[in-house]
Amino acid sequence: MDPLDLDANATEALRPAAKAALVAALRQGGNPSSIHAGGRAARGVVERARRQVADRFGAAPGDVVLTSGGTEANALALHGLSPGRRVLVGATEHPAVRAAASAAETIRVLPDGRADLGHLLALLAEGAPALVCLMAANNETGVLNPLDEIAALCASHGALLHVDAVQSAGRVGLDARRLGAASIAISAHKMGGVPGAGALILAPGLHLPALIAGGGQERGRRGGTEPLPAIAAFGAAAAEPYDARRIAGLRDAIEAGLRELDPAIVIAGGGAPRLPNTSLAVWPGVPAETQVIALDLAGIRVSAGAACSSGKVGASHVLEAMGFGADAACGIRISLPWNAPDDAPQRFLAAYAAMHKRLSSRRASAST
Repeated sequence: MDPLDLDANATEALRPAAKAALVAALRQGGNPSSIHAGGRAARGVVERARRQVADRFGAAPGDVVLTSGGTEANALALHGLSPGRRVLVGATEHPAVRAAASAAETIRVLPDGRADLGHLLALLAEGAPALVCLMAANNETGVLNPLDEIAALCASHGALLHVDAVQSAGRVGLDARRLGAASIAISAHKMGGVPGAGALILAPGLHLPALIAGGGQERGRRGGTEPLPAIAAFGAAAAEPYDARRIAGLRDAIEAGLRELDPAIVIAGGGAPRLPNTSLAVWPGVPAETQVIALDLAGIRVSAGAACSSGKVGASHVLEAMGFGADAACGIRISLPWNAPDDAPQRFLAAYAAMHKRLSSRRASAST
């Protein structure tokens, strides 16, 4: 039997439409900045993809800056928006934001993983202009932040809001115009495209200085020849629907099975609104690395939190911020892809139960 991939938050399964667009762009070739017919055709592919991304997220095409991915989009936003402002960053933000935000102040999170709006309000009330960086959905727990309330707080205090929507984009609704954030970062391969493309969606009329200078591409906001195949796939993936109800049903079946197997297992942020595809299951006292390896040997692919630390496994800063203490190193992330098979819960739970029995027996022997 083929391995069961439940690590979609690391990279989503490739959409067939994205693959077709990728192949077509590879065959076409061309540099979008060239003025001959081949270049104009390539430019048409880029602009079509830009419109597809803009349409999916309620933005004008001219406000979509194409980047190499979510990390660059976040860095571009921090580079352009932070000068002259205090930077306030959520305690559970992705490392891409945390690394780009120098000398940032931390916004606490509640035990369920959502941003502590009382603490945010207290920070904003200090008066100095601020840039607030809060993600739409956490990449480890799937917990959704109350973006409408956050945006209203920022607006009432003259603060700019940057939203890392890399994990939520394409899985839950997001309307850039209605939200009113200064910037929103998204990534193609988390939506069923391929690595190498992403975007920063800007508020209307907002212009940021380039982080990567070059030949004036992206209206001077991001230099470098556009990666035509990756961008074409990005646009195609953005136009694809997402069956949130089906995926959430599979997630809920997995969580119900885990609770039945062992009531000590905790679903981090389980009481908060979450992405339909994500569970972070904490088995107290059992290192995540041990669980990931055991499940991998059984043909089940999950992760120990975020897959963005060069393969390192340690305590999750997300779980630490949520108050899990020593068990912050004991959570595994189960993230279902858009094309997860209907028998995914049964297959996962069978492998998990076998692992649980084996490791529980070892722990019992070690304690005697």
